[in-house]
Amino acid sequence: MGMNRLFKLLFTSVALVLSNNHALAQEKPVLKTPVMAIVPFSPGALIDIIARIYSETLSKQIGQPVVVENRPGAGGMVGTQRLLSEDVARNTLLFVSSSYAVNPSVQEKLPFDTLRDLSGVASIAYSPTLVVVNPKSPYKTLQDLIAAAKKKDAYLTYGSAGVNSATDLVGRYFNQEAGIQLEHIPYKGVQEGVAEVVAGRIDVSFAPIALAMPYIKDGRLKAIGITSEHRSDILPDVPTVSEQGVADFDYAIWYGVIMNAKTPDPMKAYMAEQISAVNSNPDVKRKLEQQGLISRTVSLDEFDAYIKQEIEKFRKILKPTH
Repeated sequence: MGMNRLFKLLFTSVALVLSNNHALAQEKPVLKTPVMAIVPFSPGALIDIIARIYSETLSKQIGQPVVVENRPGAGGMVGTQRLLSEDVARNTLLFVSSSYAVNPSVQEKLPFDTLRDLSGVASIAYSPTLVVVNPKSPYKTLQDLIAAAKKKDAYLTYGSAGVNSATDLVGRYFNQEAGIQLEHIPYKGVQEGVAEVVAGRIDVSFAPIALAMPYIKDGRLKAIGITSEHRSDILPDVPTVSEQGVADFDYAIWYGVIMNAKTPDPMKAYMAEQISAVNSNPDVKRKLEQQGLISRTVSLDEFDAYIKQEIEKFRKILKPTH
């Protein structure tokens, strides 16, 4: 090969690389307006705490304010509809818990198609829940609670963040697996249900660890079980539900971020990349651990498939009662 031809080929190759890099640089989204981060539950709920932790770091990364807006109601559907009503050009985010994958199983006619109209961007973390009671209640163990619920004319109650929320679903799952019927009392947020247990007005709540911990530390709540497969390092003396006779019981609430499916793919990819970077931030990891959360990143390419699997899982759990 002659030198002139070689130089020509090298020049062409370099030009192609530079051209491709320029194209990629051109495709990188530019955010010109503040980003809205919708939380479909009330202030103080764990998903709200997570959204505020993430929004602060995300704002620094993308160079735009990330404004958190709470839109509680209907097990997260009010917030989801708020997302879908926004112009996709605003690049609105929706912070969700696993109740997002529950709604297709328990609502006959959703005002949207979860898999068609919405797109998973990135998962964040997951948390098992604690079975908590008032320390003055007669239920010192999980078996005490189950035995009381099996008595004739028993009427025991549990509180949650609303019908079909993640903290409602764990209660339904527990009823199913334990063979009992705790009556559901829905609230706008799980923290309100926990407060009602503290006040002695309801019997039990299935609360995320971080939400329950302050009450446990000051003696206003007692944890009688944890819903995950393994005990928590935070409360190593609290036995799992499975250890206490409800075989193979395993339930955790997961948290993630979604966007309108009509959002351009480069923007979804950009947001997924940025949220993954937040996941890796040591300060954010520390804050999540303080909330009793275990970090878990699921990439953009995998998250929609994961959500689909979760929808199918919850359909199987709920099938006997629906």
